[in-house]
Amino acid sequence: MDPLSELVNLFDSSDIKLFKEFLTRKNKRTDVKNLQFLKLIETDDINSENKLYETAKNKDAYHALRKRLQDSLLQFLSQRTFENDHSQSYDALRLLVVGRFLLENNVPKIAFKCLAKAERLAEELEQFNLLNEILLLRIQYAHLPRAEDLEKLTARFLGNQTDMQREARLNLAYAFLRQELKAVHLQGKVINLKALMLTTIRKYKISEQDLMTYKSIYQILYIANEYAAIQQNYATIERYVDRANKFMQTQSGYKRIYLFYHISILYYLANFHLRQKGFAKSRSYLQEMIALMQKDSRYHTSFYLRYQLLSALNLFFTGSAPDAIELLQTSLAEITKAHKPEDIEDLRICLAMFLALCNDRGCIKQLNLLTRTDAWYEKKLGMLWIIRKSLMEILVQAQFGNIEPAMSRLSSFRRRYKKYLIQTSEERVLAYLKLVEQYLIRPDMATDTAYQKRVLDLLNTVGNDDIFTLSFIAWLIARWEKATAYDVILKIIQPGKQP
Repeated sequence: MDPLSELVNLFDSSDIKLFKEFLTRKNKRTDVKNLQFLKLIETDDINSENKLYETAKNKDAYHALRKRLQDSLLQFLSQRTFENDHSQSYDALRLLVVGRFLLENNVPKIAFKCLAKAERLAEELEQFNLLNEILLLRIQYAHLPRAEDLEKLTARFLGNQTDMQREARLNLAYAFLRQELKAVHLQGKVINLKALMLTTIRKYKISEQDLMTYKSIYQILYIANEYAAIQQNYATIERYVDRANKFMQTQSGYKRIYLFYHISILYYLANFHLRQKGFAKSRSYLQEMIALMQKDSRYHTSFYLRYQLLSALNLFFTGSAPDAIELLQTSLAEITKAHKPEDIEDLRICLAMFLALCNDRGCIKQLNLLTRTDAWYEKKLGMLWIIRKSLMEILVQAQFGNIEPAMSRLSSFRRRYKKYLIQTSEERVLAYLKLVEQYLIRPDMATDTAYQKRVLDLLNTVGNDDIFTLSFIAWLIARWEKATAYDVILKIIQPGKQP
């Protein structure tokens, strides 16, 4: 999407009205075209350049106008954000700005009161960089009357420096791990999570105590969850889940400053237990999650679709398919600009999976609504996501008798992802694809005993116990069972009821 359109899409109707008033006040001349250009962006008019300037010679003027409008948008956004954000961190920042202004204008008594309050807020919020600026300012003016003792200020400053360095090491470690995960997603790099974690901890000199905070637990779970999703094996991250559980048991209630991390941790724990078929535990974490989401409207919006997705998956895999489908349909009907495109696409592909497993042709429509490019999906949602989508497209075409399109998609899939799957040691996907291909070539193969054994052997393959992987296997089993793939998957995930 065009950068200007992306910025404008952040605004609601009242913000647009205020921004137009901001531009009107800013315009010093009557021939400025920024308001006219803004209207064209709102209507998504691709011929905006020709409508603003008649000749090709005015291309430079057009691009200069774009640059000025973007600068104005950023200036307006910064002002609105500062005015509208009522969080305590912004309160501390405002007090710092006011305190500096008062000191520069020789009003030290009130200035030091502002700075003392700002320091308390920054310390409570663990805003170490902001606290550093506040303490530096107080030290700079420590020679004035009513200033605090320089030695006490210095001791707090040096202590905060230690906290800043610890946080910096954790952020560097997190950034390094994210980079390694990106290489796995996009380049097929093979890593061992346990070895990578230990190497990173040693490299950045991170202590055991450093890891026992809301932020670090969240970061560890994020990395672990991404790794498990890539490997399709959540058993590999159980040790990190245990660490998170132990940490959460030591916490009582909640603190607003940690709300984002707290909700995120509950989300990852709910997802882990869901993928391991621990549905009761997953639902209990979801209940805690929604209770915290309701304490802050911002987090309710940002986490809502992910909460709905896990809730629907829990319903679906415990036998309540109609309720799960209705929940996803309702959620998709309620989406707004505030929701992330990635979360919306997750809901849609999940709905397509539910409908396909229940043998409902509506799954074709849902897959057709996934209209973004493969490159976008790979970048935003990872290689595994687009591989799963491509496999679903093959199976859905085959399920409803469209054998030729299914074979065509299968060939395209193999050309595009075979090398990546081999690099990541995911030959099991290629083995599964071979079984699908055999069925497409000879549908009566599904009645062959040897073929059925090869399919059923997939259930006992190491790493194939994830609910999504089992759903793909269930689709093949349903080819010879007189039942839907949904009936088959319900039998598979209930111990003692294997097909």
